[in-house]
Amino acid sequence: MNYYIKNATIVNEGETFNAHLFIKDDIIAKIVREGDRFEPENAQIIDARGKYLIPGVIDEHVHFREPGMTAKADIYSESRAAVAGGVTTYMEMPNTIPQTTTQALLQEKFDLAAEKSLANYSFYIGATNDNLDEIVKTDPEKVCGVKLFMGSSTGNMLVDQDSVLETLFKESPCLIAAHCEDEEIIKRNTLRYKELAERHEIIPDAVIHPLVRTEEACYRSTEKAVKLAQKTGARLHVMHISTRAELLLFDPTIPLKSKKITAETCPHYLLFDDRDYAHFGFAIKCNPAIKSAHDKLALWRGVKDGYIDTIGSDHAPHLREEKFTDSYFTAKSGFPSIQYNLPLMADNFKRNQLKMTELVQLMCHNPAILYQIDRRGFIREGYFADLAIVDTNANRLISNEEALYKCKWTPYDGTAVRTVVTHTFVNGNLVYENGSFHEESRGQRLTFTRTPCQNPPVCP
Repeated sequence: MNYYIKNATIVNEGETFNAHLFIKDDIIAKIVREGDRFEPENAQIIDARGKYLIPGVIDEHVHFREPGMTAKADIYSESRAAVAGGVTTYMEMPNTIPQTTTQALLQEKFDLAAEKSLANYSFYIGATNDNLDEIVKTDPEKVCGVKLFMGSSTGNMLVDQDSVLETLFKESPCLIAAHCEDEEIIKRNTLRYKELAERHEIIPDAVIHPLVRTEEACYRSTEKAVKLAQKTGARLHVMHISTRAELLLFDPTIPLKSKKITAETCPHYLLFDDRDYAHFGFAIKCNPAIKSAHDKLALWRGVKDGYIDTIGSDHAPHLREEKFTDSYFTAKSGFPSIQYNLPLMADNFKRNQLKMTELVQLMCHNPAILYQIDRRGFIREGYFADLAIVDTNANRLISNEEALYKCKWTPYDGTAVRTVVTHTFVNGNLVYENGSFHEESRGQRLTFTRTPCQNPPVCP
């Protein structure tokens, strides 16, 4: 079906302007600005008066738990939550069961997504200490990147051998997305706090999380990754930056199309700080840990000043019984968020004197540029019609009852938002409309307009 979106306030490439937009099949066929003459053929009309029309969000950092952990989440359930939140494209992590560390296992995930995913998709292949032969087979035009855990997290895939790390950075055929925390520091701190808990000198609750997974652990590991990338010329994207110290390792003066070392943060590092553990407890326990109010403020400055290049969700569902245990040492790290990140960020960008154009840059344009995604992430004629209509004058209360995650809870339960997603288009298909889903179509596998990372990037 063709669609004609009328009277929209389009936010795209630094501009905000009123226009109509014609979708034909899966493509943005025409942007109709004021004064243009255009009559759509056989199109369903959607009136977006008073609302923003933005490119669909590209979330480069999700954990959908399939295969192997489908009691928590699966590709269908979480992609459904994604499109309800204006996310039209995601890139999913390899710490599933089995871990996605071979080309055969990677293809199995792509096959699952082709059957189940409502949003567009790609999957990372995971690095280990002994699978370089599989990494080098990765096709950079068909796979989003290599995920490297330099600190252990859910589903341990730690790469901790220096010789392996250097070889990986030299030989990876595509972008390396890194989780950076120093494992020895974390092990030492964990042992210390376990001993204190056993002696009843502390209560092992969520408050100790940033004391175990510290700023030092983050900085040392990120510094190591950045130095390796500088030495080898690898394309490095450091994920979920959580400290002000790490920001200084990145250069905001280089245009994104020319950067080879980039940084992501997540909404929870911009919305919470260590004072919030007392109220939210294990609900906001995640790796890396949410740090201090000073770190949160510095991250907002990093967003404004160009140190941060993208905002990804790190959507990571767990069952309630895994999260809300009686001890810090057993409560799982990570929480679901993909459905509400766009509304929360839109509200909080405004509160922090940032514009909607800047939000779109970080959550839509920059991931497309950084990963060199073919014809997505922008509202351009000839590009795939991945779009979201957003109402920033609504009032809604986030609730566990409305959460579409399979685990059926969110740390944002009870939070009031003024921004809601009313419509989401994926490849020209209206998949979400005012709380209802149209599930006749499936998302597409991403392709990338890349040369190998050792060469200058070619960006859309």
